[in-house]
Amino acid sequence: MQLKTAGTGLLIATTLLAVIVSSCSGNKKPGKETAANAVSVTLANAGKGETDAVVASGRVESSQTANISTRLMGRITSINVKAGDRVSKGQLLATISDEDIRAKRAQSSAMIAEAEASLASAQKDYDRFNNLFKSQSATARELDNVTLQYNAAKARVEAAHQMRNEINAMLSYSSLTAPFSGVVTQKLAETGSIANPGMTILTIEQDADLLVAASVAESDISYIKTGDTAVLHFKSGDKTCTGKIVQLNPSSQFTGGQYIVKISIPDDAKKDLYSGMFVNVSIPVKPGVARGTENKVMIPVSAIVNRDELTGVYTVSEQNTALLRWIRLGRQQGGMVEVLSGLSASESYVLQADGKLYNGAPVQVKAR
Repeated sequence: MQLKTAGTGLLIATTLLAVIVSSCSGNKKPGKETAANAVSVTLANAGKGETDAVVASGRVESSQTANISTRLMGRITSINVKAGDRVSKGQLLATISDEDIRAKRAQSSAMIAEAEASLASAQKDYDRFNNLFKSQSATARELDNVTLQYNAAKARVEAAHQMRNEINAMLSYSSLTAPFSGVVTQKLAETGSIANPGMTILTIEQDADLLVAASVAESDISYIKTGDTAVLHFKSGDKTCTGKIVQLNPSSQFTGGQYIVKISIPDDAKKDLYSGMFVNVSIPVKPGVARGTENKVMIPVSAIVNRDELTGVYTVSEQNTALLRWIRLGRQQGGMVEVLSGLSASESYVLQADGKLYNGAPVQVKAR
């Protein structure tokens, strides 16, 4: 009987303790801690694109590039530069062994001397027989024979000189010089290796005049022309500037159906740019030109949230909490990206947050 009374008392005490704890918890004001930890966010409305743009991918390249090669086959005796070196116009870059060509030039000089001696002898015979013919001491046939010998001697002299000119031209390919001032971008051979005719030994680019070469699709090429403005976004360094279309290739026969467009880069934006860097190109289409996409929804790229293979944007619920909404994106134009689905025009989204957001995180909207 005593054990039963003790058990009943223990149960009553436990029940009272639970009621007290529940009462204390109920006295805590809801939302007080939530408001204190709310993340301040700035909202923006998804806007419609008023103008369209042709978007393309491109790369930085030099306006002038030269592959240095030779017409000779011989051993490379020296290469005086390496990749990254700056060179001046006319600077000696590499030399090819030319002993055989120099021997041929010596032979040609000997042939010239022999031909000129024969010409001098023929000249004397011609002058003598010409005087004899005038005094009727030589026949016309004899004068004709001497004249033919004289003309043949002159032709041999001319042929010998032209042969030496050809040898001198070949000899010039044994000393490779820079065709313009620039920077060496590739070194494709080493001293001691054999150079073949047409084989590239060095590549030089004129880095002072960089431009962007972009590939434009057939469906978009009719909307742009030379002189149009283009927005360039360089992936390396996250740099953006504005250039102008300076060249438009009218043929896509050898470029896989893509039309190559050359775009100038402003001088103040060329710092820290190198040939080969990737560029996002956006060429605005003038207002009034209908391409069927004027009503597309645009938001800044900075507002996009990436989760593995998915992309989304944060919105604010009626309870002032963050809500991650998955969206499908289209083409990027400069710093804006097209929203194909998941967000309507004029609908609010989180443009910027002062803290880390997650689904259900309390937020406090700041006035813009």
